[in-house]
Amino acid sequence: MAGSKIRILVGKPGLDGHDRGAKVVALALRDAGMEVVYSGLHRTLEQIVASAVQEGVDVIGLSIMSGAHIPICRRLLALMKTRGSKRFPWWSAA
Repeated sequence: MAGSKIRILVGKPGLDGHDRGAKVVALALRDAGMEVVYSGLHRTLEQIVASAVQEGVDVIGLSIMSGAHIPICRRLLALMKTRGSKRFPWWSAA
């Protein structure tokens, strides 16, 4: 990865339609020299993990306003372990 840009997927899981903060963070990351993929609104965690694997990102960032961040992140990590294990080998070993 030496010399290559960090690739980040910014996701908005669930039914929350407020994405201004996610877009601001995505722009700030881009301005800092990273490649950013924004998944759009109303995505399932399955869609977010599939996009992360397809896009070959290094990091997944979630914007969650529902207050359910703990169960959502636990489910995301479980999906990464089962569906994204080839893309996220560091997580599969955990």
